[in-house]
Amino acid sequence: MTDTTSYSDPNVTPPMAQAVPLGLQHVLAMFASNVTPSVIVAGAAGLAFGGAEQIYLIQMAMLFAGIATLFQTIGFGPVGARLPIMQGTSFAFVGVLAGVAATQGLSVALTACIIGGTIHFLLGSVIQKLRWLFPPLVTGLVILAIGLYLIPVAIKYAAGGAADFQMAAESFGSLKHWSVALTVIIVALGFKFFTKGTLSNAAILIGLIAGYVVALLAGMVNFGPVTNASWITSITPLPYGFEFSLGAVIAVTLVSVVSAIETVGDASATTKAGAGREATDEEIAGATYADGLGTAVAGVFGGLPNTSFSQNVGIVGMTGIMSRHVVTIAGIIMIICGLLPKIGAVIASMPLPVLGGGVIVMFGMVAAAGMNVLTEVKMNRRNMIIIAVSLAFGLGLNLVPSAVQYLPGVIKVLATSAVAPTALMAVVLNLVLPEED
Repeated sequence: MTDTTSYSDPNVTPPMAQAVPLGLQHVLAMFASNVTPSVIVAGAAGLAFGGAEQIYLIQMAMLFAGIATLFQTIGFGPVGARLPIMQGTSFAFVGVLAGVAATQGLSVALTACIIGGTIHFLLGSVIQKLRWLFPPLVTGLVILAIGLYLIPVAIKYAAGGAADFQMAAESFGSLKHWSVALTVIIVALGFKFFTKGTLSNAAILIGLIAGYVVALLAGMVNFGPVTNASWITSITPLPYGFEFSLGAVIAVTLVSVVSAIETVGDASATTKAGAGREATDEEIAGATYADGLGTAVAGVFGGLPNTSFSQNVGIVGMTGIMSRHVVTIAGIIMIICGLLPKIGAVIASMPLPVLGGGVIVMFGMVAAAGMNVLTEVKMNRRNMIIIAVSLAFGLGLNLVPSAVQYLPGVIKVLATSAVAPTALMAVVLNLVLPEED
């Protein structure tokens, strides 16, 4: 049994023979969740599945998850918590960005990420003062809305794809597709609950590999893109140009505020799990600065917004190793993966039902995480009404966008984004409605 009591200090480094496997464990725990948002947003934008553009977005997801992680663990100036916080592409933005990419294009979506990330960065100086606006009632509602919005996307992917031509195909919903998706789910659940350590933490990734093998045996995998992919990534600034849309920027910024609050929670959870103390104001501000900077820089090169990954906080608690240098190694591994397009091409060759099986679990867990936050809330009439009205507006307008078809463009984008109206309604009602005794 390794003595980890000396590793409650973030600045202590375990021996490399221990640090490298621990860093790899952090990568395995977040790898599938990190690349999935890019695959979905690329699909919403109409990019060819397995095509060069989609592979590039996957590469940027890996590369900038690694770079943003180094912002957190190594830091510079006020940027970075200097804590073992793993960064990765955020699911919270998928609904907003997929909608923007589908209707206005990736140029508008990525521009919104750059501006939203810059605003997110600036929140670092005031984040402590804004926390009162986002109690567990509000943050839990927003996270729940994100999960509920994404679950139908997961079902479509498992059945054969979310694009109109994929849903119109005769094979959509076939037993062939569902057998692959269910393989992913069954294997992932098996490893999650019947193994321990690295195997348990990497359960989703192992499930995806199992589904990939089944799909390969069924003749569903095309290795053409892998063969054609280069060995070294060619990074392009503003690959889709710079195109401003006020509605997209507002929507991304609203989600950024929620993401910032989540990062504050993850920083606090990390110090409690690894060192038995509260996070300092400097650590919380630094974590927020790194969050926003990682998002803005990623957006410049085609990456989606980054945030802290809660599952990696769980690894810190499980291992008792608080060393930020372990997560620095994980960030370096992600950077190496991001610089090798062959890896992105292998991911992009994954048939949609394989990905669908994985995201059914992942998106369901997002919704469950929101419900978990709401367990901190006293379920009196006031709070139940806030939950009911916020979700009804947020999800209802998203499901029936024609209900607000006469709203101006910017407001319509926000009203049908699911996340923005849920967040806005929850914040306003929480401020306006009197507390019950």
